[in-house]
Amino acid sequence: METMTPDVEGVSLDALLAAKERRAARQADWLQHYQQSLISLTLVTPGAVKDSIRYRNTMGVALQACDQMLWGNGWKVLDRQVLWLPTGPEALWCVAHQAPEIKAHCAALEQTHPLGRLWDLDVICPQNGHVGRLSLGSHMRRCLICDEAAHACARSRAHPVEEVVARVEGLIDGWFARD
Repeated sequence: METMTPDVEGVSLDALLAAKERRAARQADWLQHYQQSLISLTLVTPGAVKDSIRYRNTMGVALQACDQMLWGNGWKVLDRQVLWLPTGPEALWCVAHQAPEIKAHCAALEQTHPLGRLWDLDVICPQNGHVGRLSLGSHMRRCLICDEAAHACARSRAHPVEEVVARVEGLIDGWFARD
């Protein structure tokens, strides 16, 4: 497990793109090596800061929820990796089970857990690639601010980043203040 000090200044677009490429390479390596389904977890972290105590705590809750989902279903985990990076935390599981069913459970976690909207759980099948929500009959993710498709609002920058960050931080603070 790689651990670094949280970055409060933010990261560059180049660093984010490089991290995404490294993640894709890890995924490809695992798919080739194991020939089994993968779960790739990242967080929805708008703005330049991708690593903070709030985000690390949110990732901890996500890791626990995913591990419980896998254990509760009796699915064999062949490997698990967690990286704490300046570009944001990442986790990868290799699971000996059918990708569409895994995706259905991951989508349910994203939709039902109070912090699930901040988790990006991708499921990758070794034969067919990414398993999308639409293939399961699920709807696209909704924007955190309005009810439009999240990807459309993000691409068009429909909402000020400060407003989206405040919404994310409010969800996190609300979860951890619940007790």
